Amino acid sequence: MADKVLVTYCSVSGNTRAVAQKLAKVAKADIEEIRPSMPYIASDLNADDDKSRASVEHAVDARPKMAASIDVSGYDVVFVGYPIWYGVAPQIVRTFLESQDFSGKTVITFATSGGSLDGANGEHLHGCAPKATWKTGRRFAADVSVEDLDQWVKELDL
Repeated sequence: MADKVLVTYCSVSGNTRAVAQKLAKVAKADIEEIRPSMPYIASDLNADDDKSRASVEHAVDARPKMAASIDVSGYDVVFVGYPIWYGVAPQIVRTFLESQDFSGKTVITFATSGGSLDGANGEHLHGCAPKATWKTGRRFAADVSVEDLDQWVKELDL
């Protein structure tokens, strides 16, 4: 395992938070939440409404402001977790990645969704931190076991 590991995550419904908390324990990592300055509410997430906040942010490739900065400078490995929205990570995740220097760091995504695999591997985010060394991410159900996460972390060979 790498010297210093950070698990970051964006979670609105709590599913990604649940996975992030288990992953942080398994990876013996610090944990930080990627939070927008204006928290999302249920109506913001209505994918059937072209005027909902998530729909608009996705359509215009927005970069919502973060409530607080997350400093990755002291870490070797940064996990980035998010729910899959529109087949990709929420735009606030891009804001986070673009706000830091990931030179010399390994970045690994993990995603939650009801079933979609689109966007789980994190490839759509690579351009937001081009100096990072990226490892292929995975999708997990919110109720993933600690054992399954432990096996994944071992397979990553950090």
